[in-house]
Amino acid sequence: MADLVLVYGLRLLPADEVEAVQAAPIKLKNGHDAQVTMHIVEGSREQIEAQLRHSIDAFFDFYPEI
Repeated sequence: MADLVLVYGLRLLPADEVEAVQAAPIKLKNGHDAQVTMHIVEGSREQIEAQLRHSIDAFFDFYPEI
């Protein structure tokens, strides 16, 4: 299997200041475009950390071959 790249970004903002989130664009070396779906997780620090851990585990469950 080829080496992989995990693309991600994180930023904490006050919950009442976020109006909209859009997909982030990615340019591939072959000239194609791709997108990264952005997700919002709200709550206390502990709730956010727990949800992120759960989400990472679930993400890799989608790709059992890696």
